[in-house]
Amino acid sequence: MNRIMLFATAAVISVGIGGGAYYYTTAAPDIFEQCRTNSTAPGATIGGPFELVSETGETVTETDVIEGLTLVYFGYTFCPDVCPFDTARNAEAVEILEQQGIMVKPVMITIDPTRDTPEAMADFTSYIHPRMEGLSGTEAQTNAAAKAYQVYFAKEADPEDPEFYLMEHSTFTYLMHPDYGLLQFFGRAPRGNEMAKTVACYADAIENN
Repeated sequence: MNRIMLFATAAVISVGIGGGAYYYTTAAPDIFEQCRTNSTAPGATIGGPFELVSETGETVTETDVIEGLTLVYFGYTFCPDVCPFDTARNAEAVEILEQQGIMVKPVMITIDPTRDTPEAMADFTSYIHPRMEGLSGTEAQTNAAAKAYQVYFAKEADPEDPEFYLMEHSTFTYLMHPDYGLLQFFGRAPRGNEMAKTVACYADAIENN
C-alpha cells in the first residue's frame, strides 16, 4: 500500500477510535488502560455485524465467529508477501498465548472473494494455523465486512493480463471481543511475542473484571 494511503487509513482509524474512546471513558471505568499500546479504546467505531461464508460453506455472522478473544485480519490468499507474513505472525502470537492457557481465535477475512473460495481459504488457513478460520462470501458480503472494519483495499490489475492482479490493502489486525468490541489494533511492527504479551494483558483484565 502506498505511503499516502497508509497515512490516510491510519487517520480514519484514529478518528473512529477517538470518538469511541470519549464515549467509553465517560460511560464506564477503563479496565484496559494498562494494556493499550496505542490509542485504541473499547467501543471504538470499528467492527460490527457481518454475514460471511465459512471454509465449510456455511453462512456465519459475527456472533458465530467472535466468541471470545479474536484476532481479525483482512487479506487474500494470492497475496505474495504481506498476508502470509502477517497471518504467520498472528499465528505465532496465538501459539504463545495457548501455551499460557489463553485461547485466542485467529481469523482471516478475504478482500478477494472472486478467487478466494471457501476451499481456497481452507487451504491457506490450514497452512498458517490449524485453528485459523478463513471467511469469504459474495463481493457484497466481503465489502460490507471490510467497510465495518474501515479496511482500505483496491484491485491492481495488469493491463496486459486481466486475469492476474494484486490487491492493495491496509494491514491492521484487530483484537476483538464479543462483549467489548474492538480492544486494540496492531500494525505490522509488533512481533508475535510482543502481540501475545499485549493480548494476555487484555485477557487478564477481562478475567478479573
